[in-house]
Amino acid sequence: MSDRPAGGQPASEPDSGRRRPGRRPGAADTRGQILAAARETFAEKGFDKATIRGIARQAEVDPALVHHYFASKEGMFVAAMELPINPDDVIPMITAGPREEIGERLTRFVLTMTSDAGARQPVLALVRSAMTNDQVVAMIREFLTQAILNRVAEILRIAPIRMEAAFAQLFGVVLMRYVVKLEPLASVDVEELVPLLAPTIQRYLDGP
Repeated sequence: MSDRPAGGQPASEPDSGRRRPGRRPGAADTRGQILAAARETFAEKGFDKATIRGIARQAEVDPALVHHYFASKEGMFVAAMELPINPDDVIPMITAGPREEIGERLTRFVLTMTSDAGARQPVLALVRSAMTNDQVVAMIREFLTQAILNRVAEILRIAPIRMEAAFAQLFGVVLMRYVVKLEPLASVDVEELVPLLAPTIQRYLDGP
């Protein structure tokens, strides 16, 4: 009796175990592959020395694929660290509009963004890691200074130390609200804090 099934087509041969060329067996989707490689590379080299080409090599993909999924190294860092902000989106929003209102915009943005538990958790997780890991400290420092603070300082034409002082003040408020949970600071509404803090942040930013 023939082993052809009804219809005349040959029966399927057993799988020889040969693999089709392409993605590595058991690998995640390409975007996930790249993010995993990015986390390793950023942790090992820091934000400054990590490169898109190096991350692509680690992920075993073409660098063009990295550019396909992520517009920039900053965007890849944000996705890899699951941060709630992308500098390319946030910086124009903060710097646009009247200069005398930048303190208010920056204060409102930071406090509103961190008021969402899902948004602030990755940030606080990185901070906790930084307390015991020098590599994480370096990575965060390089990202903050190069991707955010220095860029804003350049746009506003102010000394970087002014921008760093403003950010440090706001970051301290976030830590007091959500880590130390100092009352009544921890439970007061954002709209009560903005007019209290914004004038001080504006004073940091006013000047050459």
